[in-house]
Amino acid sequence: MSEVSAPARPIEASVQAPATARAAGKASLVAWGVAIAAFLLLWRFGAEALKWTFDYPKSWQIPLARWIGDAMKWLVNQASFGLFTFTDLTRFIASIIDLPYRLALSLLSTGFLSGQGSSAVQILPPLSWIAVIAIVTMMGFHAGGRRLALIVGLCFGFLAVFGQWQSAMVTLASILVAVPLGVVAGLLLGIAAYRWPRFEKALTPVLDLMQTIPVFAYLVPILFLFGFGPTAAVVATLIYAMPPMTRITALSLRSVPSEIHDLGKMIGCTRRQMTWRVLVPSAKDSLMVGVNQVIMLSLNMVIIASMIGAGGLGFDVLAALRRLDIGAGLESGLAIVALAVALDRLSQAYAERAGMPGTTGVAGGSFVARNPYTLAALAIVLLTGLAGLALPFVQTYPESLRLSTGSFWSNVVAWINVNFFDTFEAIKNGVLLNVLVPFKRFLGGLPWLGVTGLLAFAGYRLGGARLALVVGILAFLIAATGQWEKATITVYLCGISVMLAMLIGIPIGILAAERERLWSWVRVIIDTLQTLPSFVYLMPAVMLFRVGDFTAMIAVVAYSIVPAIRYTVHGLTRVDPRLIEAGRAMGCTPWQILTKIKLKLALPEIMLGLNQTIMFALSMLVITALVGTRDLGQEVYIALTKADTGRGLVAGLAVAFIAIIADRLISAGAARTKARLGLA
Repeated sequence: MSEVSAPARPIEASVQAPATARAAGKASLVAWGVAIAAFLLLWRFGAEALKWTFDYPKSWQIPLARWIGDAMKWLVNQASFGLFTFTDLTRFIASIIDLPYRLALSLLSTGFLSGQGSSAVQILPPLSWIAVIAIVTMMGFHAGGRRLALIVGLCFGFLAVFGQWQSAMVTLASILVAVPLGVVAGLLLGIAAYRWPRFEKALTPVLDLMQTIPVFAYLVPILFLFGFGPTAAVVATLIYAMPPMTRITALSLRSVPSEIHDLGKMIGCTRRQMTWRVLVPSAKDSLMVGVNQVIMLSLNMVIIASMIGAGGLGFDVLAALRRLDIGAGLESGLAIVALAVALDRLSQAYAERAGMPGTTGVAGGSFVARNPYTLAALAIVLLTGLAGLALPFVQTYPESLRLSTGSFWSNVVAWINVNFFDTFEAIKNGVLLNVLVPFKRFLGGLPWLGVTGLLAFAGYRLGGARLALVVGILAFLIAATGQWEKATITVYLCGISVMLAMLIGIPIGILAAERERLWSWVRVIIDTLQTLPSFVYLMPAVMLFRVGDFTAMIAVVAYSIVPAIRYTVHGLTRVDPRLIEAGRAMGCTPWQILTKIKLKLALPEIMLGLNQTIMFALSMLVITALVGTRDLGQEVYIALTKADTGRGLVAGLAVAFIAIIADRLISAGAARTKARLGLA
């Protein structure tokens, strides 16, 4: 009897498992049904009886803006360490940062001067355009061979030929200072986060805020503390560009194989030696990815930094946008792209070189054999410097040989406006009246308490009580600080833009993932789109559609579509080929393989792409305040123009809270999806 009944238990368990899953699914549906029903009841019938759930009472609001403003005034006027004030400390830091910046600017742009202002006399000229192009070309050849040398040389040649050299060198001087500072600070913070888990827990929300608070929001306190000028711009760039380096450092140190840890312990390394001589060298290829991110984010900051005195290409783009000079703006924007492509390719090549064995250089031999590129660069600098004294075209690219496409692009936009104005107006008005305005009114009419409760419930279902608490508190703070109405406009613009970006980006990603040749072209396009500064997207949109929400939506979609495409391709190409072959063996059609296998397994990656698309959209929405949107971005921009620290930071924190809520919910949903699909 026991022999017959023994197998019944595993069979019974295997039958009970799907039954338990179905019961849990039904319970989840019932819970969602109850939550949505309660929300609908409050929305439809609570406006009269519970008016405070729709409009947060002003008497209940938290005066956070006033608190922040008072704290900033105290820091600037009263905070003291005894021998010096807090302002003295920040100005001292600014003067330290200013020293390497002035050196880089002298080498690349102004030359070495004696005196100040209009009475300054040039003692030594800057590096000639030929010397700079030759040096970066040699760096390209050293890092990636002839092809990279050609790409880098052409990018810098573009800057000279199209008359963008002087501004580009000012921008490059800022990058040469901001990137090393960002890399070193990010590396040290990442090592500290790796060593001390409690420090990492405290640091993580700070990094989240640094990456999600709009840059405009903290430009005002930076101006108060560090003054107006390039140094303040470098500080703002550091805040914006440092978090990825910190996160990548902590992650890459944890990814070092345990065998290397054991080896370091066996040879008797101290803690410091283990960090700097074992772990950091072992993770150098991953750390170079962080360096690449710092470079790209620093370049993305150049226009915003120009608003507080950075100058360079960013100032040229901003000035063109103010004049609505699309031709000049596009040329300056393309110059930023050329600089970004060159620096991006160089940093990627050095990252790959760092991860390859046998690339540490010649160990023995003479000094010349060990440092051929350095000596060649010094020789070129010396020769071109001497030749430039007699031949001006060697020192400065001749103005008579410069080209310009500014008038061409301006004429193209003018021709489009003349011939297609009615069509564009019809499209804009149709979308505004039938999609944007109704959705805006719908979100504006929702009760803040109901939305907060529904978000907290979603957090509980996806990630438990802790996520529910975080999401609920952040949503409540948006209402309690008086930002709910503007936040709904931000969510409406972001939501519409993200949906449109995903509807366009996912099909493109599917097609590109299926066709390698198409993907190679799409990758070039989206790499270019990702390096374009955010302001550049506004100019053609404004020229074609004037100012307003529709223009903002077009600019946001163009800026945020890149992660939708990239993550879709990434998810589809990572699907296990054995599963695809199994589907073919079972007789599945290509459509069934795509919809039933590939897309389902790639869903977690696509959800992460949605997450990044939302982050891109929110960062762009602050920029679109310049074209007349009435959301949190405009609140931040108004605070910048009025130098109101509290107002700007409160609006910036509201944007950050929206970003964090979306990030946490989507990340939790992606994790649950991975677990359900067995990919965790």
